[in-house]
Amino acid sequence: MIIANPIYDVVFKLMMENEKVAKFFIGTLLDEVVEHLEVKPQEFTYTDELAGLAVFRLDFIAIVRNQAQEQKKVLIEIQKARNLIDLMRFRNYLAEQYKKEDKLNDVPTILPITTIYILGFKLPEITTPCFKVERNYRDLVENKIINTKSDFVEKLTHDSFVVQVDRITDRYQTKLDKLLSIFEQKNFIDDSKIVKRYDYQPDIEELKITTDILHFAGTDPAERKKIEVEQEAWRTVNAMFEEKEREFTKKLEEKDKKLEEKDKKLEAMENELRELKRRLGLQ
Repeated sequence: MIIANPIYDVVFKLMMENEKVAKFFIGTLLDEVVEHLEVKPQEFTYTDELAGLAVFRLDFIAIVRNQAQEQKKVLIEIQKARNLIDLMRFRNYLAEQYKKEDKLNDVPTILPITTIYILGFKLPEITTPCFKVERNYRDLVENKIINTKSDFVEKLTHDSFVVQVDRITDRYQTKLDKLLSIFEQKNFIDDSKIVKRYDYQPDIEELKITTDILHFAGTDPAERKKIEVEQEAWRTVNAMFEEKEREFTKKLEEKDKKLEEKDKKLEAMENELRELKRRLGLQ
C-alpha cells in the first residue's frame, strides 16, 4: 500500500479529523482508553516580508476524557527540523495554554496539560523511538514516592511523550509498535519523501482506517499537491533561517577576530610598559 508521510501538518490534520484515529493515536501513546475526544487544530501563519513567504502552521489541541472521567488537554507538536525558532515558538505557545481557560459545559475550567512531540530528527542522547518524560511526587523528608496527586500541582506541571520518527524500526508486535509503524521513515518511493510503501498488514480496525486515510492523502492529486506546497514552503523557510544563522555566525567570528587582535595589541603594550619600567629601574 502507498501512504502519505504523516509528519506533514496537512496529512496529520487529515488523520486527526477522524475521531477513531485520533482516539487511537492519543490513547495508544498515553496508554489510556480515551472515552471522549475533541480535537482543535490551531492554525496560524508565519510570514516573512523580505522573503515574501507565508506558511501555515498547525498545532493540535485535544481535550481528552479517560475511563476514570479525568479530563486533560493534550498538545501535539510536529517538529520536522531542529530549529531554535520552532522551540521558542512552542514554548511561548505552551505558556499561553497554561494561562488559557477552557470551557466544559460552558463552565470556565483550567485543565491539566500533557504534551506529545513528534520529532523529525534524532536526539543524539536517546536512542529509543518513543519515550515518556514522567513526573513523580517525592516526599523529600521521608525520601519516598507519594502515590496521591494534587489537582493544584497537576495543573502546574505536565508529562510529555516524545516520538523520534527517524529511530522507528520494523518492530510490529504491540499496539504502540503498530501505531509507530505509520511514521517509519523508510520505503519512500522517491526522493521527496512525501509518500512511501507501507508493507504491514493492519490487524487493528483503527490502524486500517488510519492507513486508508494516509493512502488517500498520498494518492489523491489534490491532497498530494497540498503536501508538496507545505514541503516546499518549509524548505524555503529552513534555508532562509540557515542563511541567517550563517550570517550571524560569520559576524560573531569577525567580532571574535577583532577582539583577539585587540588582546594581542594590549598584550604588546603591556610588554612594552614592563620593559620601560625595567629600564627606568621602576621594577
